[in-house]
Amino acid sequence: MEIAIYDKSKWSRGEWDNEPDRVDFIHAGFSCFILRNRTGNWCGYVGVPSTHSLYEKDYMELNVDILVHGGLTYADKCRDTICHIPQPGMPDDVWWFGFDTAHANDLTPYIPLHFDGMEYRNKDYAINETEKLAEQLERLA
Repeated sequence: MEIAIYDKSKWSRGEWDNEPDRVDFIHAGFSCFILRNRTGNWCGYVGVPSTHSLYEKDYMELNVDILVHGGLTYADKCRDTICHIPQPGMPDDVWWFGFDTAHANDLTPYIPLHFDGMEYRNKDYAINETEKLAEQLERLA
């Protein structure tokens, strides 16, 4: 699994300075993680096993059924930084569904100008949205 390392020296200062860049966890029986992207925004991912009815489905097929921040923006097998080291008892072969927090009115740490009404979606927010995604995927199994 490749770990992303970004040069944050040009990012504006903020709450993100004291957050990790990745958090792995299990929720609703799925491997999950949040990962900061190159612009500093969080992305959340939930891996469904090959036995799940949505395994290898395109995220565009699910955007009417899944409610998550900004809608689903990703679906694929492990590649590059979108991967995991399975915890004991968890499958290695998973199909990742993901979302990001870089949408209208989302504050981006990489961009030095912040406007009124923009909100930084922090680590706790990203974990909560990822857990909501996992719970929805559990119901759609």
